[in-house]
Amino acid sequence: MADRKSEPAPVFTGGPAADHEIAARQLAALREQLADLPPKPARTPEEQTAAEALLTRGHAIREAFLTEHAEAVYETVTNGFRTSLRVGELVDAVALRFPELVPSRAQLAAHQLPLKDRDSLEIAQGIFLAQVLARPRTGHHLLHAMAQPRQEALDLLDTLLLDDAVDLGVVHVQRKDNVGHVTVQNHSCLNAEDDASTAALETAVDLVLLDDRIEAGVLRGGPATHPKYAGRRVFSSGINLTHLYHGRISLTDFFLERELGVVNKLYRGHDLAPPRPGALESRHEKPWIGAVDSFAIGGGCQFLLVLDRVVAETGAYFNLPAGKEGIIPGCGVMRLPRFLGEGPAREAVLFNRDFPVDSPDGRRLVAEVVDPAGMDDAIARAVDQLMACGLPSVRANRRAMRLGAEPLDLFRTYMAHYARDQAYCAHSDALIHNLERTWSAHRRRPK
Repeated sequence: MADRKSEPAPVFTGGPAADHEIAARQLAALREQLADLPPKPARTPEEQTAAEALLTRGHAIREAFLTEHAEAVYETVTNGFRTSLRVGELVDAVALRFPELVPSRAQLAAHQLPLKDRDSLEIAQGIFLAQVLARPRTGHHLLHAMAQPRQEALDLLDTLLLDDAVDLGVVHVQRKDNVGHVTVQNHSCLNAEDDASTAALETAVDLVLLDDRIEAGVLRGGPATHPKYAGRRVFSSGINLTHLYHGRISLTDFFLERELGVVNKLYRGHDLAPPRPGALESRHEKPWIGAVDSFAIGGGCQFLLVLDRVVAETGAYFNLPAGKEGIIPGCGVMRLPRFLGEGPAREAVLFNRDFPVDSPDGRRLVAEVVDPAGMDDAIARAVDQLMACGLPSVRANRRAMRLGAEPLDLFRTYMAHYARDQAYCAHSDALIHNLERTWSAHRRRPK
């Protein structure tokens, strides 16, 4: 097997169809060579080196093809930009219309193994999505698609209007007067996040945004059933590391749809503007209060960075321990320095620093710290203060601050790099070693 540095970079200079035929033929040949090798756990070091060279060559071919033709591919699968596809739907459509460019659902399903035992097929998805997001026209179109209500929320809206509550299993939504309360209750893992809980939480946020009787949302963790925290509320323990280690966290359905979906909707709401660059922003958004009980770890901290006010109980803490995990903490690395400054943010991301909510740095993110018994009153005060000047003013002012701090093009560009970089991080040997060393993930089984 030739060393990858000696392989010339592929060059595509024809039309999309002709170049795809060439790329698909090359990628199919690499896939067949990979299939001739033993499964990853049974490979010798030399065979694993050969496998990695084949995968690297395939990623280079995809990069080269998509550098020239990403927009043409996207235009084809979206019917000339007339069809809106979420991230997962988009890669499925590409797998069907442009074979070999990204793995199909069937290929991924046959590859459902712990990360250490499988090849990094999902990196192809990250490469494709990065190229789509990097281009203004396709990137804005995809952001617009992801900023629409999920069909599940549209189907459940009548239930919320009739019953003032919707139970999504791991998430519960309830309307109380003009406030929508979203309570995370993923009890089996202290509100850790995974593919299913992320989809449910996005549906819950959509419901709050869709119900015109609701003027503000509250995000809070429910009382835990875990023996260590029984009866206490827990905000979030971040990504489910056991699921991550065992290959049950999806690049598309978790890492990408989480940031482009639920987190972005908390921050920006639903997008009502035409899906094109330069369109004047028009959104249906609502202010959000975050209530931190116990802790907001990793992804939990990321949520706090897009909310309008955070209240917390005494003794709670937050962190963003990406260095311990080996992945990129969503958009947290872009947003946390705005709150804490770059130095403390580096300490959080690279050196796993915890921030007690009642510390000087903690208070840069948390507006009010109260005794546990005072949390309900603190939430009510925050809502009252938000609504005092009227919802139109709140929406206009939060949009004005957002446009100054994080314009949509900045978010789009960040997510383009995130899509590719996270794909590589999430399938790296370093991640596997980190999870085994700091989490004993190889001794745990998914629940």
